[in-house]
Amino acid sequence: MIVTLTPNPSLDRALEVDRLRVGEVNRAHGGHLHPGGKGINVSRVLVRHGVPTLAVLPTGGADGARLIEMLAEIDVPTLAVPLVDHTRSNLTLVEGTGVTTKINAPGPRLTPDEVDALLAALETQLATRPAALVCAGSLPLGAPETFFVQVAGLAARYSVPFVLDTSGVPLTRAVRQGGLTLVKPNDEELAELVGRELTTVGDVVDAAREVIAACTRAVLVSLGAHGALLVLADGVWWAGGPPLVPLSTVGAGDSTLAGFLVADGSPADRLRTAVAFGRAAVLLPGTAVPGPTDIDLDAVRVVENPDPRLALKEL
Repeated sequence: MIVTLTPNPSLDRALEVDRLRVGEVNRAHGGHLHPGGKGINVSRVLVRHGVPTLAVLPTGGADGARLIEMLAEIDVPTLAVPLVDHTRSNLTLVEGTGVTTKINAPGPRLTPDEVDALLAALETQLATRPAALVCAGSLPLGAPETFFVQVAGLAARYSVPFVLDTSGVPLTRAVRQGGLTLVKPNDEELAELVGRELTTVGDVVDAAREVIAACTRAVLVSLGAHGALLVLADGVWWAGGPPLVPLSTVGAGDSTLAGFLVADGSPADRLRTAVAFGRAAVLLPGTAVPGPTDIDLDAVRVVENPDPRLALKEL
């Protein structure tokens, strides 16, 4: 069982347009509605690959109720914590070239009691000793910047491996506190975390090792179209594949993380699977997630100890 926590879930509405014309009337020729939120996306992928999971999330209002209904329709088990405020809706505009423009609403404001209720609900699941806890996405209004530090403390109390995919100050606070099993930033989030520009493989590896030095076991860095880097204390691996023409990049990083969790074997094998999942996701519309038949492991190349002098755009 892998438990996911999505503190600020959403209903994701995606509209397809030939080309986005800012300031003009744009007519969509297609659309999709999916359950949204990074942790939820991870659970959706896990379900499609037969891995037991439970999605913990706060919900409120009509959109919150619809979100739970949609997750039930695709067999994603949930533990919902009720809110007075309403679950948000996000909008993604997908152009024919694959370029995506995402507009994320701020989401509900949680009261201190609702934050406590969310943590308490999570603790009931951690007490069952799941295989891992994945916390992913932004924090809702009202949640303290130390929220993921509190979650890390709960995971440590029950000896549950803790995987974190977030950004900004909440990521910085959690990394400084330590005790994380895996952190999955993209290169921009990692650059913000260490406070400097990252332009080469060596830059990314050095930054990831700073995170590891603060008591995180592994760092999985998404590089977008340029693949991903996995950094451990004793090794570095890069994986990527031939260029793709994406339908949508929304949720690709979440699929990458799910692929890493699904995989067995060596670090190289797990990274290959992670990148294959991410590549499969960008070939699907909206925030659809890949199933087993979408995964092409053979298209992914893995390099141990890639040249640190290489620019990221050269990968």
